[in-house]
Amino acid sequence: MPKSKRLMELMMTVNRKRQFKVRELADEFGVSTRTILRDLQELSELGVPLYSEVGPHGGYQVVRERVLPPIAFTEMEAVAMFFAVHALRHYSSLPFEAESVSALKKFYLHMPGDVRNRIDSMKDRLDFIAPTRRGDAPYLAIVLEAAVEQKVLAIDYESDEKGESSRQIQPVLLYANQGYWYCLAYCFLRQGYRLFRCDRIRSAVYDTSGIEPLELGGIHLTWREEEELVKDPIHLRAYLSRKGVQHCEAEIWLSLQLNADGSGFIDKVVSQAHLSFYAEFFIGLGDEVILDEPEELKEAIRKRLSELLSRY
Repeated sequence: MPKSKRLMELMMTVNRKRQFKVRELADEFGVSTRTILRDLQELSELGVPLYSEVGPHGGYQVVRERVLPPIAFTEMEAVAMFFAVHALRHYSSLPFEAESVSALKKFYLHMPGDVRNRIDSMKDRLDFIAPTRRGDAPYLAIVLEAAVEQKVLAIDYESDEKGESSRQIQPVLLYANQGYWYCLAYCFLRQGYRLFRCDRIRSAVYDTSGIEPLELGGIHLTWREEEELVKDPIHLRAYLSRKGVQHCEAEIWLSLQLNADGSGFIDKVVSQAHLSFYAEFFIGLGDEVILDEPEELKEAIRKRLSELLSRY
């Protein structure tokens, strides 16, 4: 068996076994123990996390996590994969920041020279811009893990209106928009679903108070379905000019709908608790928006404009 093929099969074998002895592998591959030891050394240098123990019950085992076997990419598939990870560098925080940097380095270094040259040329011609934000979000990893594992977190959260508060939340969804990370979660304090800005989470640990996690395995939410979980709902409907649509296209939370002439409208359910936020947003649109309802939002806008006028 050629060495390259043996190394590939050996990588898949150790991932499957997770714990093994050198003699077992030597017998399985029909080579000497010395050859297997050299092969294991090469796998270790390639990044396979192996750990050895001496003694009669010792041997090797794969630590931390499994390493995926090699995958064959075409040249353009490799370029696409590189830039997919490369684009993430604009975010100051990622739920897998160290891993993405490590993966990108491995991916780049093991490419043929001509593919690397092509990528180097494209890096000067192609980019994916996300706004740079000052606030870091250091707890993305635990928030994502809690969402996947359906676990409850104890967090300290700072909001503009209510300052810092302690809460127990069960994350459901994590997404990035305009340089910010957001977490949709069930808040046990408010007894409902709430949207949290992750850079405002000041601390996050797994909850030990005994709160039972909700069964959310059957909920597969996207940010467009968030309105279905709003507490104290209120209907918002507004009409946008073509210029207003251009101003709002990047705001995915608006669920913007377009007309054939380029104008558009917003028709969604929002929380009454967020009316002050919507008031500030619609004031910024000026005469490019006509607000149809709710009346409560119109009143919030009039009140805010009155406050602003009193300063001048």
